[in-house]
Amino acid sequence: MIRIGLDIGGTGIQIGAVDESNQIIAQASIPTRTDIPFEDQVQQMVDCIHSLLDPQINPALTMENVASIGAGIPGIANEAGTVIDCTNLGWKYTPLRQEFQKRIDKPFFVDNDANVAALAESVAGISAGTSSSVFITLGTGIGSGIIINGKVWKGHHGIGGELGHMILKLDGEPCSCGNHGCVETYCSATAMIRMAREAVAKHPDSLILKLAEGNPKKINAKMVFDAVRQEDAVAKELFQRYVSYLSQAIAGVVNFLDPEVVILGGGVSKAGSLLLDAIRAEYPKYVLFNDQPLPQVEIASLSAEAGIIGAAMLS
Repeated sequence: MIRIGLDIGGTGIQIGAVDESNQIIAQASIPTRTDIPFEDQVQQMVDCIHSLLDPQINPALTMENVASIGAGIPGIANEAGTVIDCTNLGWKYTPLRQEFQKRIDKPFFVDNDANVAALAESVAGISAGTSSSVFITLGTGIGSGIIINGKVWKGHHGIGGELGHMILKLDGEPCSCGNHGCVETYCSATAMIRMAREAVAKHPDSLILKLAEGNPKKINAKMVFDAVRQEDAVAKELFQRYVSYLSQAIAGVVNFLDPEVVILGGGVSKAGSLLLDAIRAEYPKYVLFNDQPLPQVEIASLSAEAGIIGAAMLS
């Protein structure tokens, strides 16, 4: 049997067929369309699925062999498969499962994209073989997914696991959610860019600004890491501050849940060992029982495939 996974993003939708070994055996993509009715977008996804199912390419690629379909979205959904809120796509109380099953009569599941990525890593990635893990995406914002006993845990009302909007600093930086001092405002790529722009305003001789061709608006997280590797003093101070914030957030997760492993994904995680080594050294300082064995912190291994594989694994 195969399962179909849909990774629904703000600009594109990646669709794949996943076999029983959790390998993607066929894949395609379509653009995300917010300029057409929701029903038409669903039809385009369905058409793409049908185009994938070509038994001449692989004998398993038939609708009869499809066990289920899953979708990961940048928002939240309820157990009925209704998207409660997905701001980027303009979906609010949108009956995604209902519309899909009008067109394809297969079990259909939908969940938040960070939960989907967490599930993928626990099934086929860096945390495979563990029973509990927390996945944190360090991107434009902060996403997180919790796996307990091999299953996504998202709370009684389906809205749990929002590490990005835990308060890290009382009355701190304003957050897009309306609160102040959220983890997202100190640990996301956006936060790092903000801090870098503030730093180069005070220290225009920093290598960060040189890498940005003298334009603070061009600064990105990679430039900060590159400047750290070249021993730029301003970048190193900024990096240590960022590591401290992220380590406190990770320690909060460990103090509360004590998972087997914490996984870092998203654009910032591409810094690799530079970030990982610093976090591993720093975060135990903030853990209550730090004289006991602590969860390992790892970098996600599935990259872009996580969205499809995790969505396909939903049940």
